[in-house]
Amino acid sequence: MILTDSIIGWIINTAHRLKGSVRRIFMAETVELLGSGGASIAEEKLGWNRGTIRKGQYELETQPIEDNFSARGRNKSEEHFPHLLDDIKKIAEPECQTDPSFNSCRLYTRLTAKEVRKRLLEIDYYDEKTLPCSKTINTKLNDLSYHPKKVQKTKPHKKIKETDAIFEQVHSVNGMADINPKEIRISIDAKARMNIGNFSRGGRNRVLTKAEDHDLDVKEKLTPFGFYLPEHDDFFLFFTAGYASSDFIVDRLEEIWPEIQEKYGVDILTINADNGMENSSSRTQFIKRLVEFAEKSNIKIKLAYYPPYHSKYNPIERVWGAYENHISGDIMDTVETTLKFAKSMTYNGKAPIVKLTEKIYETGVKVGKKAMKTYYQFVDRMPSLEKWFLTISPGCSG
Repeated sequence: MILTDSIIGWIINTAHRLKGSVRRIFMAETVELLGSGGASIAEEKLGWNRGTIRKGQYELETQPIEDNFSARGRNKSEEHFPHLLDDIKKIAEPECQTDPSFNSCRLYTRLTAKEVRKRLLEIDYYDEKTLPCSKTINTKLNDLSYHPKKVQKTKPHKKIKETDAIFEQVHSVNGMADINPKEIRISIDAKARMNIGNFSRGGRNRVLTKAEDHDLDVKEKLTPFGFYLPEHDDFFLFFTAGYASSDFIVDRLEEIWPEIQEKYGVDILTINADNGMENSSSRTQFIKRLVEFAEKSNIKIKLAYYPPYHSKYNPIERVWGAYENHISGDIMDTVETTLKFAKSMTYNGKAPIVKLTEKIYETGVKVGKKAMKTYYQFVDRMPSLEKWFLTISPGCSG
């Protein structure tokens, strides 16, 4: 074959229009037509690669080879270190909080990527030479939805002297709970009471909707209260027309406990809370009811409270952020509408179990000092951090 300029141009353009094995086989067939020394001529005149030609000749003799472009390039860090993402999550998770204003579902962490890398190096199977750099760790943090940024609105207004010690102990208690197959961790909290009616709540909606700017005609008020299992993303959401009293909280816990125990087969319950008015460790009615619940269910209960002014670190606050963004812009004009919107939300791919509690509970119930002595004998408080960490063991509560 004589290669004129027009033939060379035609061959090159034809090869460019073809892809993969079809192109390589075309190149091999062209080299055969060129005869002896065809590969050298093709390399010189057509600019073809010898390796590609040889691969095409192999395919011509056997069968086409399927290209695997996705396998090209550098493997991700987690392919070299299978536990990397899980280890980063374990380090960052306890240190992150939700947006206090609930304007977004983003999580903010107090840790820098450099600090996360430093903590990773404390794990046996990582070393300085092979562990990815801080920039890569920063990318992984963002991929996992942890944003290592200093945001003014996430800073607490106050900090007590025990704050760091409380955080350290909370992380320790939670970590042990999460690795114990016989222990379950539940994060609890109530949201502010919701006004049910034709009210604007400052959100946005694709559909043009008219709403009242002032809460002048409140049909009803509902208090949302949630139970969230951080390790499993199970979420129970209860609504009540009253307040989330101590009795309400423990009654709802007793309501969901058979399902949790059947599903996970646990006998130790760790509760994360924010030391609020009705679930405080000093609320006698709350402690009394928990002692009775521990005895009735034959389980051990651990209470681990977050420091004052740091309630946004409580895991359930992230679910409230997702809920707030889910209902943003829509009008909660009836109780039925409110419940339907709650049922339609998801968090990490799971929908909550939503229920309305008809019973109205009395608030401010107290138990006398003399009566509480019977219950306190089953309560063990942590020295120096008595208000924030206590264990309730099952026993005869009288």
